[in-house]
Amino acid sequence: MRALLALVAVTAVWGVTFVQVKDAVAVYPLFAFLALRFVLATLVLAGPGARRLGSLQRNGFGAATALGLLLAAGYALQTAGLQRTTVSGTGFVTGMYVVLTPLIALVVFRTRIGAAAWLGVAVATAGLAMLAGIHAGSAVGDLLVLAAAAVYSLQIVLMERYAPRYDALAFTLVEMGSAATGLLVVALARGDLSVPHGGTVWGALLVTGIFASALAYLVQTWAQRRTSATRTALAFTMEPVFTAFFGYTLEGDRLGALGWAGCAAIMTGIVLAEPAAAGALVRAVARRRS
Repeated sequence: MRALLALVAVTAVWGVTFVQVKDAVAVYPLFAFLALRFVLATLVLAGPGARRLGSLQRNGFGAATALGLLLAAGYALQTAGLQRTTVSGTGFVTGMYVVLTPLIALVVFRTRIGAAAWLGVAVATAGLAMLAGIHAGSAVGDLLVLAAAAVYSLQIVLMERYAPRYDALAFTLVEMGSAATGLLVVALARGDLSVPHGGTVWGALLVTGIFASALAYLVQTWAQRRTSATRTALAFTMEPVFTAFFGYTLEGDRLGALGWAGCAAIMTGIVLAEPAAAGALVRAVARRRS
């Protein structure tokens, strides 16, 4: 139960940061913001985690590095989409990683999926189409966030495989460092990196770097060693709900009947696909281990 509650708390933190990030990247370059976010996360974990790095060995370093680069790609796509569409819409489209998990398992691991998963995909896709049709949103932005959701679903599948094998703190430290390095390279190549100014950017960096990155992914790694894939997926379905709440109350999102109907359809698809997603995750990991 503690692991489940911890994961729900993580989704609440992620939900509120959508608003902060949207405001921050409106006045500061996207890749520079993300690079500094993960640099801060790495520094937070470096003190307690550096002494444990030896426990990872070569395979652990490789896995954590790959997952960190996946995170960097996912956040770049998601934040680029967030710049172009609404906070609430971004949250619900991001939540489609639950729907996409069995599809990723099918493509990558050849895992069979049932009718419920296909139904969830169909309903959520219809919701995505409705969400793309509202004036407040952006079809391009929604597609970028959808691509990020696919990356996140792959990250969760791989995390389920590797989390039980390695020390949570050391693994998360390398993961954050890898994401920071990848994003720094892009930010420097684009000439975007500069000292941030203003409370909007610094506030978003502190919250996202410390709580939504360092502590959140440390909690995720810790929790996925102690709870089932089903409970993990169930907890993560709360992220769109929290995002919609904060988008409505803090950002003033007003999506209209069609937009909210699309969000409801996506959430329905997520709920329908969630058991199948968790089952596909378990089978995929078991197959790779055997």
